[in-house]
Amino acid sequence: MEQCERIPTNPTDTRPSLTTTISVIVPVLNEVSNLPATLDRLVGVPGVEIWVVDGGSQDNTLEIARQYGVHVRSSVPGRAYQMNAGAQSATGEILLFLHGDTRLPTGFEHWIQETLSQPGVVAGAFALKIDGSGWKLRLVEWGVSQRSRWLHLPYGDQALFLTANLFWEMGGFQPLLIMEDFELVQRLNRRGRVAIVPVPVLTSSRRWQQLGVWRTTLLNQLIILGYFLGVPCDRLAHWYRQQKKCG
Repeated sequence: MEQCERIPTNPTDTRPSLTTTISVIVPVLNEVSNLPATLDRLVGVPGVEIWVVDGGSQDNTLEIARQYGVHVRSSVPGRAYQMNAGAQSATGEILLFLHGDTRLPTGFEHWIQETLSQPGVVAGAFALKIDGSGWKLRLVEWGVSQRSRWLHLPYGDQALFLTANLFWEMGGFQPLLIMEDFELVQRLNRRGRVAIVPVPVLTSSRRWQQLGVWRTTLLNQLIILGYFLGVPCDRLAHWYRQQKKCG
């Protein structure tokens, strides 16, 4: 496969001012421990509006979001539903979908604008760094890098972004209980190139810590295999949650 075109690797160079509005959509469910760090990277960035979309949190997630002064709305639970709801309320020309436990790099707004300005690029995502130590997590990061670079298949924890016009032209996220990010990226790849920004987002290591690195990786691959074999997504989601509970 054609290698992803890489954009300049020095985000500190002189850059043009942001010329498009970016709407960052953060689907959350009980993210009280992670949301402050996520919002710290967003609040006050010129040209960026923030939508926190809650799926029924039982902790103080909503209170924290309101303290930051961001836009808040509620939705039925499920990332696909929450992200579509946020996109419906958003006013930005570009939509960025960000998990509640993931922090964007400094200057993310310029990386996004530069990436989408490349010929043939229809969407983008960031490289991935996991907030934890140990060679096993570094190996996971390497695997994500290879998958993103050669297969053009970034996942939702890499902060997917695209224009609002294209998002709605494609019908948004499909109403799936799992694999909604994977399914959207597959459709995007049929429209053009999904580029990978060479600077990483920083995501929580909690899901790898919960089940262990090897078990989490195996579980993820089994879910993908089941998806390709045509197993209904509601069944995959149920099995995935049961495995997490067992961990």
